[in-house]
Amino acid sequence: MINSYQQVTITVSDNNVRDILIALLSDAGYEGFVEERSVLKAFIPAGQFDITSLEDLLGPFGLAYETETIEQRNWNAEWEAGFQPVIVDDFCAIRADFHQPAVGVMYDINITPKMSFGTGHHATTWLMVQTMRRISFEEKKVLDFGTGTGILAILAEKMGASEILAIDNDSWSIENAAENITRNQCRRIKLLQADTIQVQEQFDIILANINKHVVLSQLHVMLEHCKPGGLIVVSGLLQSDANDLKAAIEAHPLTLVDMQQHNSWLCWKMIVKENG
Repeated sequence: MINSYQQVTITVSDNNVRDILIALLSDAGYEGFVEERSVLKAFIPAGQFDITSLEDLLGPFGLAYETETIEQRNWNAEWEAGFQPVIVDDFCAIRADFHQPAVGVMYDINITPKMSFGTGHHATTWLMVQTMRRISFEEKKVLDFGTGTGILAILAEKMGASEILAIDNDSWSIENAAENITRNQCRRIKLLQADTIQVQEQFDIILANINKHVVLSQLHVMLEHCKPGGLIVVSGLLQSDANDLKAAIEAHPLTLVDMQQHNSWLCWKMIVKENG
């Protein structure tokens, strides 16, 4: 168990710049983010913190920042203090257990806001949930690749999926997802800690809210594990990643069928060609 984290507090108010920083910091190993009115707080295990890499990353933006080492319990307290329910129209609400149950939505997801990326506050999670609304999950076999807090796997079960495999390479995410799965009384989700898809199964729907590097490097693996006619939905991508992703899609038996955008982020839905 990781006991301490390095908190980097960056003074930034521009939402587009925040989105870019979150993507870059995620690629650099930062595992959690808190967005406040004029600052972005990013968290990385203390043993992985590298001040030189941080300065190289932030240098081009000319932004001021401060660092502080905090204990795990302090992180949780800070996260909870700033955690607000996320409402995706009348479709889905994502809230913590200290919030009142949501009313007027189809699905109410209750999560423990701990150190796992993906609480629904981030634009990519919002995009994935919005895209899932337009997909039928009834009796479908689903893979949640990079499950984080488990939100997408939980929603897939609530939407009728018959079987869900949720994988992540981070032990803390697996632990947190397990708590959230239990909290939401889910019974059809299997958790697996892994860097890539190691099972021999094929799925009807693959959800991957990760980042450009992982999407591009693992797209062929996702394709191998998705049934012909099945869907692959990816996010964690910035607008600037669009050309690279289009090139990857053209190089594989995939057809892009839906594109969504929220702030500077993208969510793309692809179908696996029947003759692929």
